[in-house]
Amino acid sequence: MRDVLNELMAWWHAGDAVGVGTVVATFRSAPRPAGASMLVGPGGEAVGSVSGGCVEGAVYELGQEVMASGAPVLQRYGVSDDDAFAVGLTCGGILDVFVETVSQETFPELGSVAADVEAGRPVAVATVIDHPDPAFVGRRLVVRPEGAAGEVAGEGHEGEAGSDAGGTASAVVAGSLGSERADAAVTDDVRGLLAAGRTETLTYGPDGERRGEGMRVFVASYAPRPRMLVFGAIDFAAAVAHVGSFLGYRVTVCDARPVFATASRFPAADEVVVDWPHRYLAAEVEAGRIDQRTVICVLTHDPKFDVPVLEVALRLPEVAYVGAMGSRRTHEDRLDRLREAGLTEGELARLSSPIGLDLGARTPEETAVSIAAEIVALQWGGGGQRLQDIGGSIHHHL
Repeated sequence: MRDVLNELMAWWHAGDAVGVGTVVATFRSAPRPAGASMLVGPGGEAVGSVSGGCVEGAVYELGQEVMASGAPVLQRYGVSDDDAFAVGLTCGGILDVFVETVSQETFPELGSVAADVEAGRPVAVATVIDHPDPAFVGRRLVVRPEGAAGEVAGEGHEGEAGSDAGGTASAVVAGSLGSERADAAVTDDVRGLLAAGRTETLTYGPDGERRGEGMRVFVASYAPRPRMLVFGAIDFAAAVAHVGSFLGYRVTVCDARPVFATASRFPAADEVVVDWPHRYLAAEVEAGRIDQRTVICVLTHDPKFDVPVLEVALRLPEVAYVGAMGSRRTHEDRLDRLREAGLTEGELARLSSPIGLDLGARTPEETAVSIAAEIVALQWGGGGQRLQDIGGSIHHHL
């Protein structure tokens, strides 16, 4: 929806109803990703694309029908359909497209969602696209990260706390899927997707049961992928970059040595930067590209690299994680150097070193899993114990 948001908001503010077709799932070589949207305007206008031209005509007609009936529809287009050739999806792909009517009445929270998207604040919209009871189809939740502006303890799902148009004081969770159980389960899962900047369709039982089928919920996350900065172009860094990419991070590997910092050595990284780590990090902070979701892994093993970059990292007001590799002796020496540089005990307490959880790791790949486990545990409040040794819910609620 991001690509057509300006046009959609113009009609929404004018009080018009708009047909919106959104790709909610893709299979094989589908031409557009999940989240791609097409609008059918109140005057018959067509804006956007769900397939790069393959099935736009069919979706346009369905959009008009949905606007007339008011009932949302989930439709599959693909080579498995009898009319696949007729609608033009000849690329071999399959698309699930959810078509609904959007207006101030059907989606009152859209104003605040649009304000968040424009401001770069993470927000996700979860919509029921399939359910045994048609009355549930089209219901939605708007979910923001815990601790986002506007959160009031105990408000739960009571709706928007401020103006939809301005979006400056919005509830952390708004709307409802129809039951407290479904709202709780979906909210928990949506926050995980939002933290990773991922858009997906989730499946539950009709009342939000995790082990069940019947209710499908499309989660559109409007957030850039969180960043993982890996300092030190060593073999461990390649494994950490691979695991970080798998977890949904946008991974940057940085090292001042051009002979080691090459794209061929780090194929899983989104970018490989040749620069002094502390200088690169300071520049990224100045440019506003570091936020509370950023994780920083310092793997350099060299005081001339790791101490200056940790000086910068540990003084940042908001990052999710700062870890540094090294033995306990290296760690103590590093702490002494950082104290000499003027860091406080409170700032030093933010450092995870030696990096990772105690998994008995030996290889770079095992060590990368250890580091990733610590990052996940700190993000969601996990204790790192074996689940069979603890009681209560396996999902932590911060």
